[in-house]
Amino acid sequence: MSIISAKNITKKFVKVQPNWPNVLKLKKVEETAVDEMSLEIEEGEFVGFLGPNGAGKTTFLKMLSGIMHPTSGEAKVMGFTPWERNFDFLRQMAIVMGQKNQLWWDLPAIDSFNMLQMVYSIPEEKYKKNLDMMIETLGMQKIINRRLRNMSLGERMKCELTASFLHSPKVIFLDEPTIGLDIVSSKAIRNFLKSMNEETGVTMILTSHYMGDIDYLCKRVVIINKGKKVYDGDLGLLKTKYAPEKQIEIILEKGFEKNVFENIPGTKTFDGDKVTIRVSKDKIGEVANDIFLKFDPENITITDIDTEEVISKIFSGQKI
Repeated sequence: MSIISAKNITKKFVKVQPNWPNVLKLKKVEETAVDEMSLEIEEGEFVGFLGPNGAGKTTFLKMLSGIMHPTSGEAKVMGFTPWERNFDFLRQMAIVMGQKNQLWWDLPAIDSFNMLQMVYSIPEEKYKKNLDMMIETLGMQKIINRRLRNMSLGERMKCELTASFLHSPKVIFLDEPTIGLDIVSSKAIRNFLKSMNEETGVTMILTSHYMGDIDYLCKRVVIINKGKKVYDGDLGLLKTKYAPEKQIEIILEKGFEKNVFENIPGTKTFDGDKVTIRVSKDKIGEVANDIFLKFDPENITITDIDTEEVISKIFSGQKI
């Protein structure tokens, strides 16, 4: 049974704009942010939502979390209609938005956590166990007694995540949780989310523009463009369909001759002391063997095409 089920969810907004050339008379323009989206998510899944700015990702998450009402359609999350905001529903879900704070700006983080314990009626033993686990996992020992306003962006996001997991939610919506973070903070949060999903079975939906987040955390992705779902399935299969090639990078020694690559199949790109060769996956073994005979293995790396490039192909108009 699906823990999240959405059927034909549509959200339309009415905007008021000047009616040129008569600037004194306004006109109403209807825009569709989400267009008949249907989705089924099983318990314990970690699903990535992808799409360009304005695609409808955040709007869809806001409807699933109960923040926003749809124009039409229906949805069930853990058996509840989200926008009815039943208290039992709210006690079992959480939403983290990378560009908005849910904690109190002028209070030490620990005071905010203590207030959330009362808001969610978390038993003392469960609260202390979850809080201690979060502090240890995210390395927050030195920051929980500081005011949120005095923290870095990465430290604030750790506190936001802690607040969201204190009541052991069954479903958590993550909207750009690593936006603006440095590499170290992003990696720490990715590792935390992965371990929480695997260890507790919490269902997570993640929106992110950072393909590193999606690659590391999500096996399944949903791609939204102009309010419509254009793909829902395995990330690996998507990459196989849109990038049926492997990429070989070779760091070259000084004085190399380009003619060395004349008999090696594939598309070659030269950039200073590096050459990149793209070759179909069915020929990768043959080509790699030839390259390893010609170059030092320490200077060779073989990778898949970046997920970001695959997604860019889809947004450029290629059909799936």
